[in-house]
Amino acid sequence: MLDSILGNAREVDPKEVINELKPLLIPDEKIERAFKLVRDLYVFTNLRLVLVDKQGLTGNKVEYHSIPYSKITHFSVETAGRFDRDAELKLWVSGSDRPIEKEFKKGADIVGVQRTLAYKVLE
Repeated sequence: MLDSILGNAREVDPKEVINELKPLLIPDEKIERAFKLVRDLYVFTNLRLVLVDKQGLTGNKVEYHSIPYSKITHFSVETAGRFDRDAELKLWVSGSDRPIEKEFKKGADIVGVQRTLAYKVLE
């Protein structure tokens, strides 16, 4: 609960988010990894990264930010340290000079996230 309040993401089973994202997915697109931050989601599919931003008090208004892996120009990950509770992911997308920044709770597989992005961006 404290991690959610502080804004740290935790990894969730892709089965937990499939119903919510099913209308957005194209045929043969599969969710590979998913992270949840209170109500928001970071979803890695086999084709793209989907950032789900639920807005307002009720969360009825939702923004789906879809980033094809081919448009990610570079990225960085920062692991959690002894005194730093969270890890951080920064993504630079073609056409934007500022990165998209997301935090992950200590213990999240940030190295796995980096490996997944490296595989997707570099293949």
